[in-house]
Amino acid sequence: MSIDPRVALSSLTAALEEHLVASASRRSDDDPAVEAAYFGIADAFEVYAEALYDAYGEDLPLDLLDTDDGDEDEDDEDDDDTGGGEGGGR
Repeated sequence: MSIDPRVALSSLTAALEEHLVASASRRSDDDPAVEAAYFGIADAFEVYAEALYDAYGEDLPLDLLDTDDGDEDEDDEDDDDTGGGEGGGR
């Protein structure tokens, strides 16, 4: 059973508004309310993207950032070292 894209969009909009409120009233750098709102946006975005695709075959022009990409950044640096570009540093 798929979700109506309008309902999913409404949930995404609400999640964005909740994040704004939490950010504006942040009590510390690691405020749990802001973190929860952040993940609420990510969850609502995924639901909306799936509902939009299921209903209309349409993709969004946005992707969520994967904050666990530490290894990918290291791979990119390794590729730069072996690419034979300028300033190889050898």
